[in-house]
Amino acid sequence: MVSVPLTIKAQKTNHMDTQKADVAAISEILEGSYFKGIYEGNLDLLKPVYHSGTLLFGDVKGQPYAKTLDQYLDGVANRQSPKDSGKPFKGDIISVNVVNSIAVAEVKVKMYDFNYHEFLSFHKIDGRWFIVNKMISDVQQ
Repeated sequence: MVSVPLTIKAQKTNHMDTQKADVAAISEILEGSYFKGIYEGNLDLLKPVYHSGTLLFGDVKGQPYAKTLDQYLDGVANRQSPKDSGKPFKGDIISVNVVNSIAVAEVKVKMYDFNYHEFLSFHKIDGRWFIVNKMISDVQQ
């Protein structure tokens, strides 16, 4: 009987450690690739964090926004980057919630004259986290 509670405790600790590692991995993707890629307009940083079937939805300045990943990346490639614009840029992670192989990150991105509130859905595929859906809303500051 004594070994049962110890086994259960070890499993819970292992799950918590895995979850912390997953939150850390997603946070690193957001800080090291996602925000930096958006800021620099760097597709070499952005492309690897997205799953090829990613869709983007939301609203910008009150207008509906819907794009495929290719449309979004083309827009990033053909605009002046926030870095080159000289305008303020800031990316903040509000939260990262992980459940097994899925996760949602809530972030805020200030760029150009926009303040985006975003929900990014992640899926862990072959041991790597990918953005599989991006929802954005341009909000008042």
